[in-house]
Amino acid sequence: MIKTPHALSVTALLASLKVDAALGLSTDEALLRFRQYGANRLPEPPSKPAWRRFLGQFNQALIYILLCAGAMTAALGEWVDSSVIFGVVLINAVVGHVQEAKAEHALAALSRMLASTARVLRDGQKTTLAATQLVPGDVVLLDAGDKVPADLRLIHCHELYCDEAMLTGESLPVLKQVPALPVVTGLAERINLAFSGALVTRGQGIGVVVATGSDTETGQISRLVAEAPVLSTPFTRKVARMSQVLLYVILALAGMTFAVGWLRGEPAFEMFMAAVAMAVGAIPEGLPAAVTVVLAIGVKRMAARRAIVRKLPAVETLGGVTVICTDKTGTLTQNQMTVQALWCGGQHFAVSGSGYAPQGQITLAGEAVPLAGALHETLLAGLLCNDALLRQDASSGQWQIAGDPTEAAMLTVAFKAGLGDEHVMAHPRWGVLPFESERQYMATAHHRGEAHLLYVKGAPEKLLERCIAQIDAAGVTCPFDIRDLARVEAVAAEMAQQGLRVLALARKGHFRREDAEILGHHHVSSGLVFLGLQGMMDPPRPEARAAVAACQRAGVRVKMMTGDHALTAAAVAAQLGMPEATWVLTGRRLAEMSTSDFARAAQDCHVFARVEPEQKLRLVKALQAAGHVVAMTGDGVNDAPALKAADIGVAMGGNGTETAREAADMVLTDDNFATLVAAVEEGRGVFDNLTKFVVWTLPTNFGEGLVLTAAIVVGVALPITPLQILWINMTTAVLLGLMLAFEPIEPGVMARPPRRPDAALLTRWLMWRVVLVGVAMLLGAFGLFAWKLAQGGSLEAARTVAVNLFVATEMFYLFNCRALGSPSQRLPLNPWIWVGVGGMALLQVAFTYLPVMHALFHSVPLAWPDWLFILAVAWGISLLVTLEKWAHGRYFFGHPPVLADGASIRQIHH
Repeated sequence: MIKTPHALSVTALLASLKVDAALGLSTDEALLRFRQYGANRLPEPPSKPAWRRFLGQFNQALIYILLCAGAMTAALGEWVDSSVIFGVVLINAVVGHVQEAKAEHALAALSRMLASTARVLRDGQKTTLAATQLVPGDVVLLDAGDKVPADLRLIHCHELYCDEAMLTGESLPVLKQVPALPVVTGLAERINLAFSGALVTRGQGIGVVVATGSDTETGQISRLVAEAPVLSTPFTRKVARMSQVLLYVILALAGMTFAVGWLRGEPAFEMFMAAVAMAVGAIPEGLPAAVTVVLAIGVKRMAARRAIVRKLPAVETLGGVTVICTDKTGTLTQNQMTVQALWCGGQHFAVSGSGYAPQGQITLAGEAVPLAGALHETLLAGLLCNDALLRQDASSGQWQIAGDPTEAAMLTVAFKAGLGDEHVMAHPRWGVLPFESERQYMATAHHRGEAHLLYVKGAPEKLLERCIAQIDAAGVTCPFDIRDLARVEAVAAEMAQQGLRVLALARKGHFRREDAEILGHHHVSSGLVFLGLQGMMDPPRPEARAAVAACQRAGVRVKMMTGDHALTAAAVAAQLGMPEATWVLTGRRLAEMSTSDFARAAQDCHVFARVEPEQKLRLVKALQAAGHVVAMTGDGVNDAPALKAADIGVAMGGNGTETAREAADMVLTDDNFATLVAAVEEGRGVFDNLTKFVVWTLPTNFGEGLVLTAAIVVGVALPITPLQILWINMTTAVLLGLMLAFEPIEPGVMARPPRRPDAALLTRWLMWRVVLVGVAMLLGAFGLFAWKLAQGGSLEAARTVAVNLFVATEMFYLFNCRALGSPSQRLPLNPWIWVGVGGMALLQVAFTYLPVMHALFHSVPLAWPDWLFILAVAWGISLLVTLEKWAHGRYFFGHPPVLADGASIRQIHH
């Protein structure tokens, strides 16, 4: 393999590969090289056995707790409850197992990027081979429509253009050339190479294979994808940390309970069972199921907003994103060249509308203008001197192009002005000079009535010097002197500074028909009449600017990473309102930076151009090392490594490659950056709901554990039994806690900064609330338990009162948890809350009064005064929480939210 083929001359390259360009390799030599280098395909990734992937799903602290809970309930003889707990664990393991194969699918998609066949020279003869049979040194022939089968060093080109957007991010097809380039030339600028998987859009070429299989640029990306670690999400990491803390606390309390009882002379077996009961009460059995349900509902909501989630935890991760690294072409822009400005007859015209749909109008100073004079001639020249086709698909209604995107843009603007096929038919073409990169213009000869006209389009610097006259606004031919030349050049330069690709248009009249049929370049060398300029670019999506602004208000930084030209990137960034849009760092500049400078650049700069796949990956890792939660969007093969390495990878579902989709956690069906911002809003809502469930469920488990521990320490009968604890935990988790999954997104969720990536799942204020409610439940349950016994009630009746107190408190507390930092009355209605409360109330009535429940749970009927005391104490605990929230009312979620740089929301608002 040749390490720097772009830096070698054709002669040196052929000599190093020992091949004759006119004959190609011999069959015998090709066979020897095939044995040496192997097939031209990407290697199959090593796959982990299915049983290991499945067992790996159990390697989580929270799962350990649940397995302990299942074992403990089985030890108590409660086989139904034990089966339910083990069933929850099994379902979670199956879901995780199904999601595991993402990286393997990404590599399989990369292997499908290779072309299936190739035309090569072997033994001096042209032949067609399977692309997998290519070896370094093979001479490959390329034509328009071919997919490049391997990395080629070009040795001959004739107007060869390759679409390399899937690899480099370049929005336009790249014109290829043969001469050698400097060694330091960046990937996107190696115009003497044709890369594996690229599409030939125009022209012909001959290239020599310099890399196959995993040694191609596509293969290098496949290695990056394979090496990128599959990261856990911020939420799963926080749940894991919380689960570990819970595990230690529960084991410590269980051990203390056993030790205290045993030291007091209680039988060791009874104390062991009491410790098991305490642990069962403290374990949040419903948490994994609740997390799965909340995330699944988030997935459904996002799907309704055109964001398909491939991995459940990605739903929540979006809510914690602090940086979005986004591609430009097709994500922030429409991936459709559009004429946006015209200059003709000394006047600037604006063009509305975007894309290839001929919808919009041409205006002068905001006013519609008639199609006449220089404007008419400029648009007519773009329509006639054109080889592209623009047609509307009958079934989908979408406008589709065939040919060069630049020419399609000129057709579109002509259609907007009312020019169309009838004008083409009225100007039959008699001759053509195809575009050539050395001359940088195209010319066509047409017959219009008795007149014969020549229309030319090309680079302004090539055409303006050939003009001797110009058309003014009224359509009158005027002289074109050196001052006019300078003026037009200045206008063209100004349009280029705005990121527009500028083409000049001219014409020449008084042709004879026989001249038109033998059209030559000498006809274009002088005597042209300047008509005007057309400026075009791939415009930003109309909704992208608002989406970027929404991110900025939400404290989420947006960074553009594109393979396109720096000037184009800066222009698009400025139109989107990105901060410091004029400061653009190129891939070449990044490659020259030290590690520390690179890290600072990743933080401070917002626009990166001409970046290569490895640099995108480095930028993502640098941001993660700085403590950011990074979302990465992309659509090409070059984006796959960064998509996989990011905390959440977001691929484009419309124009994106299969490789990008397989490497991503989420797919946008409309390829729209605004959809991603909407998904961030949904993600924040999902995290809020998950936090609400945790804050709701932990006090009950904490209170139950405290009640049992206190009873053992004091030496009194247990106020609730282990079986009753399981009844409380399982029924309330389903009918009450899961109703929080349906909570609507809180108003203003996108007006607050993102939560700190290093913040714990529960802040100190929320932990304080868990302790407060848990202690209140302890006091309330013990108080009513003792009161009922003092009233002469049986032990079963006192326990029934305590169980109903726990459930009633959870009902009241549920409404408090709808808004963790503000009164829940301000929130939109959630009817599922009332459905859950009603269902739970009916269950508790059944628990208290049905004989079958008396037999199962040792409950007894209660008198109506008992319910008054139960509801009064439960309402009192709820009032206590409301007062606590009021005391901390100036905080959101119990603590002042802080941005990554330490600024609080109060500082932002003021």
